Amino acid sequence: MSQAPTREVARRVFAREFNDATYTFKESDDERAPVYALLPTGERANRIFIVGTLTETEDVGEDSEYWQGRVVDPNGGTFFVYAGQYQPDAASMLRELEPPAYVAIVGKPRTYETDEGDVNVSVRPESITRVDESVRDRWVVETAERTIERIQAFESDTPSEYVEMAREHYDLPVENYRRATVEALESLEEPETAAEPSP
Repeated sequence: MSQAPTREVARRVFAREFNDATYTFKESDDERAPVYALLPTGERANRIFIVGTLTETEDVGEDSEYWQGRVVDPNGGTFFVYAGQYQPDAASMLRELEPPAYVAIVGKPRTYETDEGDVNVSVRPESITRVDESVRDRWVVETAERTIERIQAFESDTPSEYVEMAREHYDLPVENYRRATVEALESLEEPETAAEPSP
């Protein structure tokens, strides 16, 4: 009896690390095998979960609608999200939402090589949901926790195979992502002090 495929865990990741995840791989030769993005902190991601501010939407399609959205996380890093006819629900959300708006997105990482040889990373959304600030703030805290866990595993003496892969494919200091995590958490504290009336 064959096992029904289970959906991959959606990884929480900040834009700074996600946009550095330019290496993708499959774990089998099966045509339908999932494609993973290798996060620089040493974790594979077939799906990601992000929450941020949708700052801009644009129909960039030529023959049919193909929507691009820019979603900004607390560090000012940008996730680029693309949805077309094969993601009708996500495309209609990008069409209808009025930026700026907080959104939660579950989607798949996609890489694209430019003519110059650079690799751009984007998200193909499975779902886009409008959320409020409290959901965004909770996502920041949980994503910070997951990122720190990945960094600790990356720095451990018994690295996983994905940590080994990340060390091999990326020459990026994981310190960058620790700093991004601290900045993201600090950004949650700022508005309250700014909002207090001056004496």
